[in-house]
Amino acid sequence: MSSEGRDLRRISVGALARVEGEGAMRVSVHGGKVEEVALDIYEPPRFFEALLRGRSYTEPPDITARICGICPVAYQTSAVQAIEDACGVEVDPSIRALRRLLYCGEWIQSHALHIYLLHAPDFLGYESALELAKVVPDVVQRGLTLKKAGNDLMEVVGGRSVHPVNVRVGGFYRAPTPAELEALVEPLQRALQAAEETVQWVGSFTFPAFEHDHEYVALRHERDYPMEAGRMVSDRGLDIGPSEFEDHVEELHVEHSNALHAVLRDRGTYMTGPLARYSLNYDRLSPRAQEAARAAGLGETCRNPFQSIVVRAVETLYAVEEALSIIGSYRRPDPSAQEVPPRAGRGCGWSEAPRGLLYHRYTLADDGTIEEAVITPPTSQNQRAVEADLARFVEANLELDDQALTWQCEQAIRNYDPCISCATHFLQLQVERRP
Repeated sequence: MSSEGRDLRRISVGALARVEGEGAMRVSVHGGKVEEVALDIYEPPRFFEALLRGRSYTEPPDITARICGICPVAYQTSAVQAIEDACGVEVDPSIRALRRLLYCGEWIQSHALHIYLLHAPDFLGYESALELAKVVPDVVQRGLTLKKAGNDLMEVVGGRSVHPVNVRVGGFYRAPTPAELEALVEPLQRALQAAEETVQWVGSFTFPAFEHDHEYVALRHERDYPMEAGRMVSDRGLDIGPSEFEDHVEELHVEHSNALHAVLRDRGTYMTGPLARYSLNYDRLSPRAQEAARAAGLGETCRNPFQSIVVRAVETLYAVEEALSIIGSYRRPDPSAQEVPPRAGRGCGWSEAPRGLLYHRYTLADDGTIEEAVITPPTSQNQRAVEADLARFVEANLELDDQALTWQCEQAIRNYDPCISCATHFLQLQVERRP
């Protein structure tokens, strides 16, 4: 719907498809320059941090998993690591390996969902994945097969493919048997081929010539591509541990949004997520994933947000490889969980959700009661960067009519795979144009 007047041009989109959550976007243009871009996140706050206060230290893995149906493992992993940090417990390597395996399942299913069902239709000119499936059903079926491999892995390790119930502080309620994991090998081997084909497919898309220059922030591990462990680093010299996160990251309230905006103190806007992870950790990818990335047109860094779909495909390939590797050397934890006695303390934990770095911090009383909880999801960390990118993108495309500009803005938003139920999500677009 549009309305035009002498001094005002407004575009309003009632619903943005293929994202999760509720919000709006306003763009104001004056004299050919974008004066304001605001992502108005009007989905009501859910107050998980307040809800956790007064609860037992054993409850965050189950409660925080409900923040997101797409990346519950990220919330569970960051939560248990923060609680264990507060209690002074370091879990056995076999438990850490099983957590990483579960994380592989989440990356596979989440990336496959975004690539095939949410993002690829934009590049191919279709309104939805259903329309795409009518034209290339085999391609969409490949995506669903890939997603199922991730879901099956989450079910075996996590007890359920959505909101897993097997994760607990100290480890797992039950560790899968080697035979149960061995049954996943053949489907994962098929998924490996599907993942390689996915990288080739999305690498063939046409991408707008658009790049950003945000400070990239991601975890970096001494050996592995980061999922559940590492230090927080940036391409501009940041290198910190979990306990230092709040010394460097500040969350701000903004008038136009129910989502907080995170910035680096004295440094400003930054970006986390697949592009940052890839650019800071290319050397941690497997040779097979690196080769696939090069063949798809990526260098060792990537600053075009439209190519994030290619980076996600490369990460999917890596996650399938990593899952097969972990299963191949699996040693069943015995016991499946370590004892974690409560104590008064402050603990911090983080991990790399599919959408970027996710931080948790808990303050416990001596009996394990949670006195304070802080959760900083990746989408809220990226909000300022997304707004800045949209401002530049809109300004470069003002010659487009209302319908075309709206479509381009929606596609640009989906580059970041925003999970608005975690932090934000936008549904309405308004553009004001003044001479």
